[in-house]
Amino acid sequence: MPQNRKKGTTPPIWVSQNFLTSYKIINRIIRRTTLNKKDHVIEIGPGKGHITGFLIKRCRKVSAIEIDGRLYNKLTAKFKDVKNIRIYHQDFLKWKLPNYEDYKVFSNIPFCFTTDIMRKLTECKNAPSEAWLTMEKGAAKRFMGEPSESLRSLLIKPKFDLDIAYYFSREDFHPKPSVDVVLLHLKKKSQPDIPANQWFAYEQFVSKALKYGFRSLFTSKQLSRAFRQAGVQNKNITPTEILYVQWLCLFRCYWEHVLGRK
Repeated sequence: MPQNRKKGTTPPIWVSQNFLTSYKIINRIIRRTTLNKKDHVIEIGPGKGHITGFLIKRCRKVSAIEIDGRLYNKLTAKFKDVKNIRIYHQDFLKWKLPNYEDYKVFSNIPFCFTTDIMRKLTECKNAPSEAWLTMEKGAAKRFMGEPSESLRSLLIKPKFDLDIAYYFSREDFHPKPSVDVVLLHLKKKSQPDIPANQWFAYEQFVSKALKYGFRSLFTSKQLSRAFRQAGVQNKNITPTEILYVQWLCLFRCYWEHVLGRK
């Protein structure tokens, strides 16, 4: 790190990554997933290949995307005789996800790219059927809308169910992180809560409501009716206090009574 700073260059990605090195822990968390011999799994930032070794034994196909050239060379040497893995020397944020094939994701991602990776996986046209991502506990809670809904959680929840599959000890990683870490599980809903033809309007609705409040979207009469249908009793409630199911109901009222759609 000091040498990189003196030369004015950017440190490699792996410098900021916390690696899982305990095979016992890796095996434990892999066993908590639905990964099986029929699956194509994508691993983002395989690093030294500790998790990769478990994935190639459990899944039909593994696509490992590693941006760091030094680690990429080590991975290709380590798994040179393995038939069901393909290693890409690319930036995952620029890597093209499968267009039509069903796939899952399992990864210990660099924390500095958590939001970017989550956006790519949840906003792409062909999202993973399931994903398990290690991340800071605080970030996972925010994606889950805890303690209150945010723009990001409200844009993820219509398409995915989220839960924490595992709580790590900081000692499970090297180097040891300064924050609590969890394994966030995302499962794509078979039927999204918001239909595709309503998605743009929903994005605009939640964005404007969070920024300017519900009174910027409804007349007083419309808002009273919407709150009543959503079970909101406090007329002075703030958007961050609204539950996700209430957001859905409020949007449907907006769609029907303000936009005049059915």
